[in-house]
Amino acid sequence: MFNVKKLAFGAALLAASAVCFAAPKVEIVTSEGNIVVSLNEKAAPTTVANFVKYANEGFYNGTIFHRVINNFMIQGGGFDRNLHQKSTHAPIKLEDKNGLKNTVGTIAMARTNNPDSATSQFFINLKDNDFLNGTSTKDGYAVFGEVVTGMDVVRKIGRAPTGSKGFMDDVPVRPVIIESVKVLK
Repeated sequence: MFNVKKLAFGAALLAASAVCFAAPKVEIVTSEGNIVVSLNEKAAPTTVANFVKYANEGFYNGTIFHRVINNFMIQGGGFDRNLHQKSTHAPIKLEDKNGLKNTVGTIAMARTNNPDSATSQFFINLKDNDFLNGTSTKDGYAVFGEVVTGMDVVRKIGRAPTGSKGFMDDVPVRPVIIESVKVLK
């Protein structure tokens, strides 16, 4: 009887700790539907904190998916519908060798050729993009979470007709608006 009580108490503690330490989730509300992403702050703490900071500030509200390449990825979070780039916080250190891979449905930070240049822009992989993963000899792109619902929306955005606009290629002809990014409690 005593062992059963201990076991039940241990199970209750484990369940409570799982709730307390559950991975944070965000809801990306777009003009094409909603996407819920689970963030992995254990593997990419700086990247997740950065993304959540932008979300909590309302930075992403009214930005667009400005680069869409079917069967590759959708990228957004840095430009408004007129392709004006938004001012960002300082760039963060690259966390690409964290065990997470650029596989279908994962979210990663976009950056320039400088590995430590990621700010607000992110992308969601439409397929396994192994060439974006970091190795011991090459910097990659930091994955920090994965889509848990709304992959149909991601694929729909990926199929949007695109063209060139200003200095950019692969811009959706009809803007795909990121209405908000909300941290879910």
